[in-house]
Amino acid sequence: MAFDFVQGEVLLIDKPLEWTSFDVVNFIRSFLRKKYNLKKLKVGHAGTLDPLATGLLIICTGKMTKQIDTYQGMDKVYVGQMKLGATTPSFDKETEEDRHFNLETISEETLLKTAQKFLGEIEQVPPIYSAIKIDGKRAYEHARKKEHREIKPRKVTIHQFNLLNIDLPLVDFYVKSSKGTYIRALARDFGEALNNGAYLTALRRTQIGDFAVNNAYTLERFKEAVINETESNE
Repeated sequence: MAFDFVQGEVLLIDKPLEWTSFDVVNFIRSFLRKKYNLKKLKVGHAGTLDPLATGLLIICTGKMTKQIDTYQGMDKVYVGQMKLGATTPSFDKETEEDRHFNLETISEETLLKTAQKFLGEIEQVPPIYSAIKIDGKRAYEHARKKEHREIKPRKVTIHQFNLLNIDLPLVDFYVKSSKGTYIRALARDFGEALNNGAYLTALRRTQIGDFAVNNAYTLERFKEAVINETESNE
């Protein structure tokens, strides 16, 4: 295939673990500018993935960056795992466990019924360890400095929330949700609804709209595709 990154491309990238979404954008921008000897190139992503999450990231280049809002508005699909009986300040493995709870009274039936309570439109408070801007700073910057900041709830929609495998304290799940949904916050709220605790131990985004991670490039495969395409045109 012939790429035209200035006119614009929509790239499906499988984000690696421990990379931020901005890391991926910067990597692609830097690589393409060097490869094509460009002084400037617009590159942006359509929906943040946390560093400890992997999976589908839509990257737009050139004139297609004008379409980012369209892709951001699409529903998202995730598979992941959460640990019950404990919490962390970040609602994932970025921070250490700070509270612990007894799981003896938690049954599989209770878990399944509780998951159903989250279907439809709900109010969700985003994590303080997130990229939301508060007073000109990212929320996680305040959190890491132990600065308390209030984050207002927002309305999101959970289309599906299925518990795939229950092996306490670990629960595997599937979620289809609207834009703006924080799966870490869903795990936190799920734990609270059980009068218990929960946090994410793994998360992978598998779909955005009709775009699937199975059709995405790893960063290494993307580089190879660009190099092979340019060499075939020489």
